[in-house]
Amino acid sequence: MTLDEIVDMFEILGDWDQRYEYLVELGELMPDMPEAEMVDKNQVKGCMSTVYVCPHRNAEDPNKISFNGFCDTAIIKGVLAILIQLCSDRSHEEIKKLDIDEVFEKLNLADHLSPNRHVGIYAIVVLMKQLTEELASKPAAVA
Repeated sequence: MTLDEIVDMFEILGDWDQRYEYLVELGELMPDMPEAEMVDKNQVKGCMSTVYVCPHRNAEDPNKISFNGFCDTAIIKGVLAILIQLCSDRSHEEIKKLDIDEVFEKLNLADHLSPNRHVGIYAIVVLMKQLTEELASKPAAVA
């Protein structure tokens, strides 16, 4: 899913009560993250919620990366689901280019999430990019 597709969905929803509901639904639809991936290295620091993200190479195209994630709060879990959608099935270079400020601006999140949540969301993106960098620096396993 692209940022423009998510923006279109947000515009269809109209008011922020509906958008919050949509975020909660997105979070509920996220697949469970394997407990084995909930390790310190994958935990987002600087977020008030408990958040984990873990990158994986795509089995069909090892140049593409996807993510698993977990969050213990509904709204941030929804935002995490959006971030995972924006970053999954992308190359390391594409993920590096994710501009979280553009995401905040286009989705109008700055006006509707607390400053503490902003800090946490930035921390999620920083960790996603860091973990992607580490994964990309390792050679892909040969099948």
